[in-house]
Amino acid sequence: MRKRKKGKKFGRVKAQRRALMKSLVSSLVLHKKIKTTETKAKELRRFIEPLITKAKIGDLHKRRQVRKFLSDSVTNKLFADIAPLYKKRAGGYTRIIKLAPRESDGARMAQIELVYE
Repeated sequence: MRKRKKGKKFGRVKAQRRALMKSLVSSLVLHKKIKTTETKAKELRRFIEPLITKAKIGDLHKRRQVRKFLSDSVTNKLFADIAPLYKKRAGGYTRIIKLAPRESDGARMAQIELVYE
């Protein structure tokens, strides 16, 4: 029985879930929009939004915290290119748009993108 557990399991062990989220966060930072399953997009939001908030602050400590989760190149892009766009935004940095189900297995698909308005 699932009690007070944050996040989805995705049928993976912890290391695989962490690697999946690292990969999705990196792709979202690099490409600014990605297409994935709806559940993964909702879970990705839990990871990317705190990272953008830390990047907005932009001091050395926050950079090192983000660096623990992302690679150097992705961290630099997050701090240099993406964070300045959100200086006046209090939160809600991502948008999830539901798409048609995937043809092969019928999984619910979604597009998650960074919001810049």
